[in-house]
Amino acid sequence: MTQGFNRHAVVAIFRFELGRFRRTLWQSLVTPVITTSLYFVVFGAAIGPSMGVVGGVPYGAFIVPGLIMLSLFTESLNNASFGIYLPRFTGTIYEVLSAPVSPIEMVLGYVGAAATKSVMLGVIILATASLFVPIQIQHPVWMIAFLVLTAATFSLFGFILGIWANGFEQLQFIPMLVITPLTFLGGAFYSIDMLPSAWRAFSLFNPVVYLISGFRWSFYGTSDVSVEVSLAATLGFFLVCLIVVSWIFRTGYRLKS
Repeated sequence: MTQGFNRHAVVAIFRFELGRFRRTLWQSLVTPVITTSLYFVVFGAAIGPSMGVVGGVPYGAFIVPGLIMLSLFTESLNNASFGIYLPRFTGTIYEVLSAPVSPIEMVLGYVGAAATKSVMLGVIILATASLFVPIQIQHPVWMIAFLVLTAATFSLFGFILGIWANGFEQLQFIPMLVITPLTFLGGAFYSIDMLPSAWRAFSLFNPVVYLISGFRWSFYGTSDVSVEVSLAATLGFFLVCLIVVSWIFRTGYRLKS
């Protein structure tokens, strides 16, 4: 007899991960809010007046989508990677693997909790940013879609990172030395149209450009690349991560060793 969907297992993993989030509330929420405020003090107040308007949007408001994406990328990675790495590190992952929990249920629990925490953080940063600059959202449905899809994608990526990592140093390697530089070079605080043609062409090889551009379009209707291309790139990254996670469970890579 085929076992049905184990909703209780998904809820248990989900609630456990959210409980860990509540225990680290200061680090998880307050610190990013303070960091966002500092970005506005530096970029908005100090640099903003000299930048004026970018793409028809005041500079202070222009950087809001990039700030949200910067936090979303790093927090999704950190939440999901630590969420699956800690059970591997402590050995409690074997309890989950021996329980009547399917791979899809495990992913839904861990990745769902990480994505939920990241979306909550994104909303809080958006609310914080609105205290500094007037924000308009021209396409709210698409804004939510890009927010949720990006959070889910990078949570899946973080899940893969947590399976791959052999230590805490490797957990920090990708977010700090890969994702953060790509975000800063991906138009988070400027439009790539402001770059020389050669550098602009080079920037188009940065996948983060497409994620930020599509998210910014949902706010102001302006983007560095076509919104269709941005959506296709986000969905493509999501599918690649989903395929890798499926391969991990099919082969048992680093889960049982």
